[in-house]
Amino acid sequence: MKVSIGTNIKDGPWGGGNLFAINLSNFLRSKGIEVIYDLEDDDIDIILITEPRKTSESSSFTHVDVENYLKYINFETIVIHRINECDERKNTNYVNKYLIYANKVADETIFVSKWLRDLYIKQGITSKVNHVVYAGANNSIFNKENFLYWDKNEKIKLVTHHWGANWNKGFNSYNKIDQLLGTAKWKNRLAFTYIGNVHKKANFENSKIIEPLSGDKLGNELKSHHIYITGSINEPSGNHHIEASQCGLPILYINSGGVSEYCKGYGVEYSDDNLELKLEELISNYDHYVEVQKNYPNSSDKMAQEFLNIFENAIENKEKYIQERQISKNHSKFKLNSYLFRKKLFRK
Repeated sequence: MKVSIGTNIKDGPWGGGNLFAINLSNFLRSKGIEVIYDLEDDDIDIILITEPRKTSESSSFTHVDVENYLKYINFETIVIHRINECDERKNTNYVNKYLIYANKVADETIFVSKWLRDLYIKQGITSKVNHVVYAGANNSIFNKENFLYWDKNEKIKLVTHHWGANWNKGFNSYNKIDQLLGTAKWKNRLAFTYIGNVHKKANFENSKIIEPLSGDKLGNELKSHHIYITGSINEPSGNHHIEASQCGLPILYINSGGVSEYCKGYGVEYSDDNLELKLEELISNYDHYVEVQKNYPNSSDKMAQEFLNIFENAIENKEKYIQERQISKNHSKFKLNSYLFRKKLFRK
C-alpha cells in the first residue's frame, strides 16, 4: 500500500496537525506501508487530505490537486479527508464552507470528534461515509514514567500548553488562574505554568511562562506537574490534553467543543462561572483521577491503527466509490500534457 498524506511536516514545536502526520507516518511505515507527502507518483493507493487550504504552511497539496490527480493520473486512488478544524475554534467565517467544498472530492471523511462531525453535518457536508477517530499522542514520549505525584504537602503544580496563541485557546481561564494565584487563599497553595505562545492580551502576573517545547522536553516538563488544565474553546480535539493524560496528569477541562469526549472520566469538567469550585473538587479527588489516568485509552498507535483499518476497508470498496464519483476520468492526452506542464511549471 502507498499512502500520500497532505501535510508539509515541520520540525520542532508545531501544531497538532503536524504531530498527527508524524505519528501516522511512523506507524504506517512500521507496518511496511510506503508513505509520501505529494502527488508525484502514479500508483498511490490512498490520498489523505489533511489541509486543503493552499495558503496554509501545513498543506502539501489541495483538493484541487487531488481532483486533477484523479482526472489525469490515477482515477482508482481512494481519497479520504481528515477534518480537524472549524470556524468556531478561532471565530473565523470561511473555514467551514471551504472544507465542505473541498470535501466533495473525498470518498470518505474522518472527523476528530463527534462534536465536529455533528457540526459539519448540520452545516451541510454531504460525505456519505463518515468516521470519528480520536487523536492520540506518542506513548514513547508522553507516558507516566517519572510522573510527579502530588504528596499533599507541596504546592500544587498546575500546567497547560499550546502552540497557537489565539484567545480561544483558553486565555480567559488562564487569566483567572493567574488572578487566583494573587489571593491569600491560593498564593501558597498553587503554582501555574504556561508552556507555549502567549496571546498579547494575556495578563500573567503570577504565573511561570515557558517557550514552546516539543518531544521529550515537553513530556518531561508536563510530568513535573501535578494537574493539567485546558480552557480551549470549541476545540475539535486538541493534542495538548491528550499528551497530559498520557503523562498521568488529571485534567481540569472546560465544557466546550470536542474536548469533553476525550477528557470525561479522566478529570473534572468546569465552566466559566465555576472554575475555582471545580479546581477544589479535582484537588479533593486527586488520588482517584491519578488512578483512572492509568487506563487512558487514546494513543497515537490506537489512532493510527484505526486509520489503517479504514484505509484497508476503503480499498476493498474501491469499485463502489469509483462508480459513485461525481467527477470523471479525462482521457484527453492534450489536457493530460497541459496539466503535467502546469504542474512542472508551478513546482519551479
